[in-house]
Amino acid sequence: MVEHNEEEWKEDRLITFLRSKGATTFTIALISLGVTDLVFALDSIPAIFGITKDPYIVVCANIFALMGLRQLYFLLQGLLQRLVYLSKGLSFILAFIGVKMIIEAFHGNVIHDLLGVKLPHISIEFSLGVIVTTLIVTAVASLTATRKDGTEIV
Repeated sequence: MVEHNEEEWKEDRLITFLRSKGATTFTIALISLGVTDLVFALDSIPAIFGITKDPYIVVCANIFALMGLRQLYFLLQGLLQRLVYLSKGLSFILAFIGVKMIIEAFHGNVIHDLLGVKLPHISIEFSLGVIVTTLIVTAVASLTATRKDGTEIV
């Protein structure tokens, strides 16, 4: 017995518009992949400003992110099952950059003490060191925890 209450799947208006203009399924997929890459690069602008204020470096970093994102995804696709602690490491990095941006906002508004505590100046070298160290530690811990020789550390 077939139920008549089921909703029929309908294409989105944008897909319908692109199909009416003669776009193939491959073209629509390519456009969506490009838009996804662009959104990811634009989303990373605040994180880059957490490291440096130089607009040249921010623009170059976003251009390189757009150029290399897809290749990096395919490179890491096989490792993603083994990098079990990557999400925790990335969460720590984003929290660190968020705290650094808040501290820099206070310094930009000439607030150097908050509730009697002197706010530190976090240098670029220290920030990059924290990011690289976190990525290395999470990668090594993940690869150690998911060894293929059967000696998994729980």
